[in-house]
Amino acid sequence: MVVKLTLLRNQIDQIDKILLKLLAQRLDLVTKIGEVKRHYGLPIYDREREASMLALRRKEAQIIGISPDLIEDVLRRLMRESYTLENNKGFKMLCPTLRSVVIVGGRGHMGRLFKKMLTLSGYKVRILDKNDWDQSEKLLINAGMVIISVPIHLTEKIIYNLPKLPKDCILVDLASVKYRPLQAMLAVHTGPVLGLHPMFAPDSGSFAKQLVVWCNGRKLECYQWFLNQIQVWGARLHRINAVEHDTNMAFIQALRHFTTFVYGLHLTAEDVNIDQLLALSSPIYRLELIMIGRLFAQDPQLYADIIMASENNLSLIKRYYNRFGEAISLLEQGDKQNFINSFQHIEKWFGDYAKRFLLESRSMLRLANDNRE
Repeated sequence: MVVKLTLLRNQIDQIDKILLKLLAQRLDLVTKIGEVKRHYGLPIYDREREASMLALRRKEAQIIGISPDLIEDVLRRLMRESYTLENNKGFKMLCPTLRSVVIVGGRGHMGRLFKKMLTLSGYKVRILDKNDWDQSEKLLINAGMVIISVPIHLTEKIIYNLPKLPKDCILVDLASVKYRPLQAMLAVHTGPVLGLHPMFAPDSGSFAKQLVVWCNGRKLECYQWFLNQIQVWGARLHRINAVEHDTNMAFIQALRHFTTFVYGLHLTAEDVNIDQLLALSSPIYRLELIMIGRLFAQDPQLYADIIMASENNLSLIKRYYNRFGEAISLLEQGDKQNFINSFQHIEKWFGDYAKRFLLESRSMLRLANDNRE
């Protein structure tokens, strides 16, 4: 038995070596494709190509008796590696005539990421940080673009304190709230104005497959190239007006972050044993606990700013608090039927999204289980 097992394992080792060589060949081809894309200024992420390729590979896998999910998992991991390789090799400059870019707050995490990507694209980038403010007029006097990348609670103040910018300078902010910063930029600058909200953490180090939301301020035609440049970096763009943005962010960010904060507060007050929680958790609960812990590994000022950005956020959280109380009353009354009725009402409201989210969550849960120690 031992000899037979050894022979079979040796065969697997040989196949693994062949796979390694094939993977090296694939990555080499990816590098060559990247060179072509850089030459022509094409995005490193092609959503349609990726979707059609995955669909075709899944069909081919099924025909030969291999799990389509396995093949998709392998290919997605390979593509992530490909995007990482391409991310540091430079990008085509779409606006060679642009004068220097000044990033206000460029030593922060998001500011450093934009500096990296702009520099890789060939643009001249200068930094204006809190210790450089006495040089602000000198740094900004001939700027072609100014990007405001500072904490939310400082964004409007910084905008209103900007010295006069060149008329054709593109003024951009990166705050996760949009209406008030956009109004501030429009008030102080008569040139092109753009509100951006990168919907990802800067520690990703890349724009590949990330979402960047944008709000038009003024003179879209003057900064359209910059949106195209962000797409070349691999990002997906979504346009929305500032009011709708902030309304949706109240749910996506403020309410969710506050709920996570309260859950963390409760875990702390109860002094639970995290090791035991992890040991007893299935992948979905482990993933939830990971996301809660992730929040508390980051800057508390950022989340205080997001949650307390507006009175609307507070009103939404209060409504949530009231509904939480209504749900507790069902438990106090032991009213299982009303609970089930409410559950089914919510299921109906979600419609097809409920089943869609169930399917989408499976791959994430498999990954969470694979990463479990």
